[in-house]
Amino acid sequence: MTRRFDAKKFNMAHLRATAQKCSNWGRWGPHDEIGTLNYVTPQDIIDAARLVRKGKAFSLALNFDRNGPQRGLWGNRFNPIHTMLATGTDAVAGNQDSGGLRYADDMVSLPLQCGTQWDALGHIFYDDKMWNGYDARLVDANGAQKNGIEKTKDRMIGRGVLLDVARHLGRACLEDGEAVTIDDLEATAGSQKVEVRRGDFVIVRTGQMEQRLASGEWGGYAGGDAPGLAFETCEWIHKKEIAAICTDTWGCEVRPNETDDCTQPWHWVVIPMIGITMGEIFHLKELAGDCAADRVYEFLFCGPPLPITKAVGSPINPQAIK
Repeated sequence: MTRRFDAKKFNMAHLRATAQKCSNWGRWGPHDEIGTLNYVTPQDIIDAARLVRKGKAFSLALNFDRNGPQRGLWGNRFNPIHTMLATGTDAVAGNQDSGGLRYADDMVSLPLQCGTQWDALGHIFYDDKMWNGYDARLVDANGAQKNGIEKTKDRMIGRGVLLDVARHLGRACLEDGEAVTIDDLEATAGSQKVEVRRGDFVIVRTGQMEQRLASGEWGGYAGGDAPGLAFETCEWIHKKEIAAICTDTWGCEVRPNETDDCTQPWHWVVIPMIGITMGEIFHLKELAGDCAADRVYEFLFCGPPLPITKAVGSPINPQAIK
């Protein structure tokens, strides 16, 4: 099977045609700020809870620390800086005794999208608009006046589905620049005997994070070339009416991008036009291994963001529970 690395580049006209075809603006009314999370119904959550059979939970988060993937390749993102405000050394030295309590305290400074995280619907603009047609200028120095991540704080729960594309293709890791197509997604689901349904939280595994962790070197993981979803999958995501899309890569879509006319064309469509919240930098090794062992690729998914008011992203510790 020939894999897509150097597919014919598309132009901006194709991007705009796809954006219009996939637009969900107004679908849930003119005031909506959560997009495709509207697909998840109370019954969906009840049904997802019934998927818990083993009582086994898998964290899908990369640890937040100085060893993270940020190497200065993208904007102002850096790895978390953890600072101790009070320590056991202070306590034993007697520095806290006047207060009558010996304790430790700490703080962390980090870009909200430096590790495992959600992109909020205010994160990417289509020209001068964001999700649901809101003016991009509504994201200002005070944060996102519309489409902030806090609007989703109780909505990131439902049926999760792992599509282990790398394992389906018999590979430990897909190669940088290798596009995951609609055919790949459908073939993977078919081989796993799992159906992708409306309102699902779909997680795609390429193996890239595991490869970088095993090598001990992140390289260009955060901002460089990567395997990822082909631009054509915008239409699959729209048609399937899924709630969220997540991967084990930094930016979900394939890099180098499939067009020279803009950067991250898939982002242009899926966030501001389809209105789908995107999860990035998911750690999938343990979950993927368990799914391969018991051949069960569906589970209860729970990944609430930190309700940081007017933020355009949030670090998370998402859980898959089987």
